[in-house]
Amino acid sequence: MAYTKEEKSWIFQDWANSAYSIMITTAILPIYFKGVAANAGIADTTSTAYWGYANSIGTLLISLLAPILGTIADYQFFKKRFFGVFTAIGIAFTFLLIFIPTDAWLLLLGFYVLSLIGFSGANIFYDAFLIDVTTNDRMDKVSSAGYAFGYLGSCIPFIIFIIFQATGILPISDVALVNIGFIMTALWWLFFSIPMWKNVQQIHYIPAVKKPVKTSFKRLFHTISHISEHKNIVIFLIAYFFYIDGVDTIFWMATSYGIDLGISQTTLILILLMTQLVAFPFTLLYGYLAKRFSAKPLIFTAIFVYIIICVYAVFMKTALDFWILAMLVGTSQGGIQALSRSFFGKIIPKNRSNEFYGFYNIFGKFSAIIGPALMGIITQMTGKTQYGVASLIVLFLVGGIMFLFVKEKNLENL
Repeated sequence: MAYTKEEKSWIFQDWANSAYSIMITTAILPIYFKGVAANAGIADTTSTAYWGYANSIGTLLISLLAPILGTIADYQFFKKRFFGVFTAIGIAFTFLLIFIPTDAWLLLLGFYVLSLIGFSGANIFYDAFLIDVTTNDRMDKVSSAGYAFGYLGSCIPFIIFIIFQATGILPISDVALVNIGFIMTALWWLFFSIPMWKNVQQIHYIPAVKKPVKTSFKRLFHTISHISEHKNIVIFLIAYFFYIDGVDTIFWMATSYGIDLGISQTTLILILLMTQLVAFPFTLLYGYLAKRFSAKPLIFTAIFVYIIICVYAVFMKTALDFWILAMLVGTSQGGIQALSRSFFGKIIPKNRSNEFYGFYNIFGKFSAIIGPALMGIITQMTGKTQYGVASLIVLFLVGGIMFLFVKEKNLENL
């Protein structure tokens, strides 16, 4: 069966906002910020620390707000409004980056944090809309398509930017080129968000009340104080916390690991692009296979692939080895993320999806805590980055064992 109009619109939102991930948080802005900070007389090590603080502040703020915002959004009409507000904030402050003076590093960081809050906040409600646009039996397929087209969509503006940068085809300064990158990201995000705004509506909700904020705090407190009533959901979130920590650590530490192997920045960028392109068909494949075998064995498959990646890392010595490792990551990164999102959507109460996706967001955002620390400690103790990567096997084993006890059905609606 072909995708419905609502499903296509939801999928294209991932295509729209994923450009922000690679253009702003990963590739263009971090490098540009270093230059802006240098113009202001900030040392390299200090500017790196400030960039880390900015990301931590943005992530912490939205993570703390996620449960209460999600709880409020479960009321009729609120989910679409919140999604629209946070998307508008993200797009607006991405565009406004072009007006920051080339030595105003603090203002640049401030605007970036606001854009990050917009992006992360919108994704809480975007994830929760999954249960509104499709049915349980199609949820794995649709979620996988979202991640897959997100990978593909993020590559297109990035490739265009790289072509402009490498060829010098535009007779403009480096700063002007970076500003074009910001504008391109904002317009891409805006244009491809239109179908989501136009065609997707909140189907599952709690009837409106007179005091939604006050009532939401009471509901949230009740959920936390009666957490034992949601045992299946809690076990999943704990399992997810561990295995997605390993996934995120490998992704975020890959560049540092590549540099340790002597791989050039240009090659690392090419590997990043290739990983995104490999992830596109394999994420769709995970969705197709989940339809035949269910999501749970496919998530176990992805965990097993990541364990192989950790073992393979021990024997890595050359750039070719790094290419192979990156391709292995591409085969399963999108699949495990997409199926985790849809699996969660099938085990939570649909009329409280935003509240529970708020918790899902917290566990996802705070997951990359243990992994980097574990990898750093083992690397320092052994003097080998390979052993640091191998130590992440622990996270996948713990996550996989916990996941064994999760039931693949909504126990609360039986």
